[in-house]
Amino acid sequence: MITRIHSAALHGVDAKEVEVEVNASGSGKPNIFIVGLPDAAVRESSQRVASAITASGLFIADGVITVNLAPADLRKEGPSFDLPIALAMTAASLSRHFHEDDICVVGELGLDGAVRPVRGMLSIACEARERGRTRLLVPTANAVEAAAIEGVEVFPANNLREAWDFLSGEFEIQPHQHDREAFLKARENHQIDFSEVKGQHLVKRAMEVAAAGGHNLLMCGPPGTGKSMLAKRLATILPEPSEQEAIETTKIHSVAGILKGRTSLLAQRPFRSPHHTISDAGLLGGGTNPGPGEVSLAHHGVLFLDELPEFRRQTLEVMRQPLEDGEVTISRASGSLTFPSRFMLIAAMNPCPCGFHGDPKRNCSCTPRQIETYRQRISGPLLDRIDLHIEVPRVEFKELSGGSGESSAAIRERVHAARQRQRHRFGKDSMMTNATLSPRLMKAHCRAETVGLNLLEQAMHELQFSARAYDRILRVARTLADLADREVIASDDILEAIQYRSLDQKLMA
Repeated sequence: MITRIHSAALHGVDAKEVEVEVNASGSGKPNIFIVGLPDAAVRESSQRVASAITASGLFIADGVITVNLAPADLRKEGPSFDLPIALAMTAASLSRHFHEDDICVVGELGLDGAVRPVRGMLSIACEARERGRTRLLVPTANAVEAAAIEGVEVFPANNLREAWDFLSGEFEIQPHQHDREAFLKARENHQIDFSEVKGQHLVKRAMEVAAAGGHNLLMCGPPGTGKSMLAKRLATILPEPSEQEAIETTKIHSVAGILKGRTSLLAQRPFRSPHHTISDAGLLGGGTNPGPGEVSLAHHGVLFLDELPEFRRQTLEVMRQPLEDGEVTISRASGSLTFPSRFMLIAAMNPCPCGFHGDPKRNCSCTPRQIETYRQRISGPLLDRIDLHIEVPRVEFKELSGGSGESSAAIRERVHAARQRQRHRFGKDSMMTNATLSPRLMKAHCRAETVGLNLLEQAMHELQFSARAYDRILRVARTLADLADREVIASDDILEAIQYRSLDQKLMA
């Protein structure tokens, strides 16, 4: 007797449909074989499933039971096939057919039959909808996440017996509903605010420009000047994520297994701040079964690298591809996986190892050689990919004792207006920002006054900027013009954009 149930396997940040086929035949002692390129966790499911079926008071036939996970050339990983295997084995043992072709089933089983949550539920729900499956039977802990996908009814199951009775029509489970109002409300509920940052008006201006155009930013200043505090608040002035952006980000966090069980969608843009001892695989992604790294977990959000020169140079250099392309490709002998990684890079560093080079109130204890070695840990090509460089000075007492600064909401309103102008300008490429303009689009949309272009030519000659720095200056100037609601880039926009490249010479000298 052969029984079939639809399930899904994770493949990168997406999922692919898998058909679970079970054939129960013969007699004698039960012997379970799982085929279809399973990993160790899937092969071990035979023991979990057998115990769960017995503990749930269901029947398992004697003899040989063959479980095939099709397609056979797709590697199957993790325990998410436990529940569909158990249901198909029970049905095959009882010579029963499931005629519901519109349902997809996933879930891990405990030895007592309890259904446990699995990773990547949002990706599985998206794949089920693409395949025309209108119902999804999932662990109760995953129901909130799966219900965020429209067009699929999500039925939460607490245990194997409950799932069996539901498919048999003997028990009714109410579908879980997505709370869209809660998602929209959570987008505005930031715990921190720019008004808490005293002083640093020039740095706040640079961060507003970065947020408006999606530009990368490097802050350089002595310890205690508020670099980390500013970086953590950047996400609060970015435009609120759309539902599509929230789905893309949540899929990555779900696949990585770091999504909280009661969260449907990540309502706020992610902020990731890895330690400088992180490995290449931790930053970009990888491992035996490749998973997303920090650059992908920061997709549609902010990646903050504090103490930038303390990161290994090789680790920083591998970031050049995601910074340029917005995605990471990880190749293994079994194939390649691509993870999205379109993020804003915010980096912070001290001007020297002790942190006080150029400080008017503290003496620097570093030798010129130490300072040069420290600064050269950041390569020119990486620095070129950071659009804005800003020095963060020490905050004076008068500013510290003053009133509150401008709120995140007020800044976000201007950023949102600038982003709206970009969406209108780029039309079908509405997800594009000024920071990702191609040379063709720059030629079409970065029209500047003749005086401004002459100033840029002079700066290129005297400051020896690279060709990539030239492009960055024009893109930043385009953002400055958008913030001022100008269609043509003014000379003031060019001058301010050049000012944000001031660290090129200081760091590379």
